[in-house]
Parts: sequence; C-alpha cells; structure tokens
Amino acid sequence: MYRSHTNGELRAAHIGQEVTLAGWVQKSRDLGGMTFVDLRDRYGITQLAFNLEENSDLCLQARKLGREFVIQVKGLVIERSSKNANLPTGEIEIKVSELNLLNAAKTPPFTIEDDTDGGEELRAQYRYLDLRRNPVQQKLRLRNQVALETRKYLDSNGFLDVETPYLIKSTPEGARDFVVPSRMNPGEFYALPQSPQTFKQLLMVSGFDRYYQIVKCFRDEDLRADRQPEFTQIDCEMAFVEQEDILNMFEGLIKHLFQTVRGITFEGNFPRMTYAEAMAIYGSDKPDIRFDMKFTDLKALSSGKNFQVFDNAEAVIGIAVPGASEYTRKQLDEITDWIKRPQIGALGLVYVKCNLDGTFKSSVDKFYDEAALKSWAEASGAKAGDLIFVLSGDLDKTRKQMNELRLRMGTELGLRKPDEFKPLWVLDFPLLEWDEEHGRYHAMHHPFTSPKPEDFGLIDSEPGKVRANAYDLAMNGVELGGGSIRIHDRALQSRMFELLGFTPEQAQEQFGFLLNAFEYGAPPHGGLAFGLDRLVATMGGSDSIRDYIAFPKNNSGRDVMIDAPSQIDEVQLKELGIKTN
Repeated sequence: MYRSHTNGELRAAHIGQEVTLAGWVQKSRDLGGMTFVDLRDRYGITQLAFNLEENSDLCLQARKLGREFVIQVKGLVIERSSKNANLPTGEIEIKVSELNLLNAAKTPPFTIEDDTDGGEELRAQYRYLDLRRNPVQQKLRLRNQVALETRKYLDSNGFLDVETPYLIKSTPEGARDFVVPSRMNPGEFYALPQSPQTFKQLLMVSGFDRYYQIVKCFRDEDLRADRQPEFTQIDCEMAFVEQEDILNMFEGLIKHLFQTVRGITFEGNFPRMTYAEAMAIYGSDKPDIRFDMKFTDLKALSSGKNFQVFDNAEAVIGIAVPGASEYTRKQLDEITDWIKRPQIGALGLVYVKCNLDGTFKSSVDKFYDEAALKSWAEASGAKAGDLIFVLSGDLDKTRKQMNELRLRMGTELGLRKPDEFKPLWVLDFPLLEWDEEHGRYHAMHHPFTSPKPEDFGLIDSEPGKVRANAYDLAMNGVELGGGSIRIHDRALQSRMFELLGFTPEQAQEQFGFLLNAFEYGAPPHGGLAFGLDRLVATMGGSDSIRDYIAFPKNNSGRDVMIDAPSQIDEVQLKELGIKTN
C-alpha cells in the first residue's frame, strides 16, 4: 500500500510506530546536517526529517526534491524537538528510512499555499493546482457537509430523491435556455433545464408527495459573483400543503444545517416581512438585516422649500448612518461620485451631518434651516455623531439606489459581519410585473405560481395588484432560496398563461403536458429551491460562489482551464445540420 496513515493523522500517541506516508512536497529546508520536508495531502502536513550523518545518500536525495513532487516515505514516528503548535501534527516528525519518488513536478505557476501569489485568472487556468490549496479544499469540504446534512434532514422527513431529465423541452421561464441540437431529430433541439419545475409538479400529480433533488440547473444569463451558467439547487416539492407547512419544513432545514455544520443555533422562528414592507424599508427583496439604517420617507418634510430637486421628485428617502458625521468632504465627494456611476444612476446625493454639539451641517443649507434638518434627524432616528444621506427621484429607482448606498455604508463601517447570520422570510410578492418595453405582464417568479386566494377576485379587474402565494428566504443580503404554492387547477393555470400573453394554442404547445396532467386529479402542492452554491458561500462568509465550486466559469462564462466553450469539428456540425457564419 502507498500509505498507512494520512499526513494529518499522526500524533504523539503514534511515537515509536513505523509508518508509510505519501503526498506532495509542500516545501523543504536544508539546515546543513539536517534536511526537513513538509509532506502534504488533503488531510494535513507532516514534517519529514533526513539526517546527513546517519544516511547521507537519503539526505542528498531529499535535497533534490522540488515543490509539488509526489513522494512516498517510510520511517519512524519520533518526538519533534522544535514543536509547532500551529499544526495538528506539530508534536511529531518522521525519521525517514526510505524515500521513493513517485512523480517529479514542474515548478508551479504560483505558490500552492494558503496565501498564494497567483491572481484569479491564473489560478482559474490551473484550477487543478489551486484545488490543492487548503482554503479552497476547506470550502469544498463545507459544501460536502451541507449536501450530506441536507440529504439526512430531508430523508428523515420522508422526502424521496428523484432524478429528473437534463434534456428537456425549451419553455419560457425567465432566463435564456441553453439548447442542445438533436442529431436523431434534425432541426429540433433540447433545452437544458433552468430548474426541474414542471417535473417536480408532475411528481406531485404522480403521488410522490415529498420530493427532493440536489440538481444541476442551467441559465444563459449575464454573470456576476453569485451567478454561474450552471449552478446547483436543493430542489424540493410537497403535496397537500399550505404556505405555513413549507416555511416550517425548510426553516427547519436551515436551522439543522447551521447547527450541524457551523455549530450555530437560531432561537425562535425566523422573522417575516412582506415584499411591500421590505421594499419600503430597505429597497430590496433580500434585505441585509444585520444592521439597521432603515429608509425614512422625507418627502413631506422636505417639500415646499424651493429646492426643486426634492419638490419635483416622486420620492425623497433618507437613511441615518451611525457614527459617520466625521466623514470628510473628500470622503463625501467620493461617495457622491460612486452613487452617480451609471451602474447605480443617482443624479446626486444630499448629506446632513448631525454634529456632536447638537447642530447640523448639510449640503443644502441654502434651502433648509436648523429646524428643518432637525426634523429630518428626528424622523430618521439620527443621533448626534450620525450622518444622514438623502436621495430623491422616481420611487422604484430611488429605493434601489438607496439600497446600494446602505449596503456600501454597512460594509464600510464594519456592520456586515461575515460570522453573523440574520435570516428573513420575505412573503407576498407581486404575482406579475408589467413590462413597458413589450407592453405585457411577466411572472415575477414563474408562470406556475398561485395567486393568494384572497386576491383571486383581482385577477380579471386589476391583475397588477394580485399578490403571489410566494416566499423567499434571504440571509445577509443574499437570496438563499425561494418558492411558492403552485397552481394545480387547469382553468386557473390557463388564465395565468393568458395574462402572460400566451394564446390558448401557444399554452397548449408549450405546456400542454402539464395542463393535461392537471385534469387527472392534481393535488394542492408547493415547494422551494435553495441555491446550494449561494447557501454554502453565505455559510462560509463569502460573497462569491466560485470558490465553493470545484471547476467554476469566469464572468464571460468560460472555463479557462479546459478552454470551453470552443468550436467543434465541421463533421459534427454537418451531422447536426448546423451552419455557422
């Protein structure tokens, strides 16, 4: 056998044992009469000792070892004279009696250590080397733990793991599909699933009342730190349930994961907030509630002072930033320039300093006296030493801009602590969104979401006011997952398609299989899907999901390690009946 123990396993209790180890050379140190080599595998590091006087040939052989050489050694576990309290194996070392070179290695393009000198693009190109680094391996171990404990929890609650197809029919669900040409059916295409949505609903019709799947999903959309073209969902569905059943079940899952994986206990029920409240207070449907800075409507208090920017605005919104009154003019100008960038789009920023002596200094002193500024402070809850930021304009845009500013200030002031976790259920989303460009409604979640029963009467008269029986779980400003109670009645589902602009013929062509299934005794059902990548990254205190995926793609959707996507052979294209320009 290549090894009797791993490199993270040996302790003082093993002193005196003959062992065999294998792994990669982390580094070596030549101290003249002694040579020490750190041997690494995914379990840890063990120090190897070579004595020039006792075995000169072996010691000279060890001095030729380079970083990342793969070796096997045999030797005696002895007490280490200079112990390393930072290593679990730091009390011992191996007095090597035999050294076998299993494979030499080129000098790596970057140092394979916790703090590497490799940039992101270089490490992505050599991802198989980056994966040797301990911080990356720890992230993948966390992902493994979360997936394992998810399966345990769902299995213990009667859920069945059922696989659904990857080659499916292209159906409009929001994002663009990835399509796959069919050689056996020329001119026709499969789509890769954006989610198993219709299949899990069909499983409910089939009588599998508790389904789950840790499943790969695909969406051809613009990428960012928390998006990948292929991502993983914890996909779940339940029959004969109402919203409360879903929330309780999956709140239980999140509590189980944090308790078993991170040792963190959430006391009591997760707080809940309607979509309307979340947008009014935080300007986001996934608010970060680790810190305060709630929005204050200052429209009434700021109007009528001949400041046209506020007088002509639909909304005037302020936030109180704690302890920030000492910000310099240079800092305030930099924040103003930042929020005016095209990505955010604010026209300007008004600030009010709440000085420690009880006075106020603002960028609009010409229009507002001390009494007016004091009323702003009282309304927003600002205290002496705080700073008030005010934005104005269109309501929806101003809320989104203020949300960006709030998050920036929370980060800048150290209020978004990565080891603090604040979950929040957001409920009662709008069922539909109006698309000005195309002059029709879109489903805010997806076309299979049920309206809230009490809003059924508004479907024909005021569809834009209908609330969805939908829910998202947010944590630390991240949407961990979401779901809804589904439509299970053919007539209601057909009406929903009609609202979304489908003709009856189009609805039958696209979703006839589901509509037909609803005529054979479909039970009430609903579900939820968590983004596994986002969930694990949040539990790990990270903003980016890439380090929690073994082989991620960059912002252009490219895998720079294998150089994909790439062109394919003309012979293959001809077989598929595809021509490229």
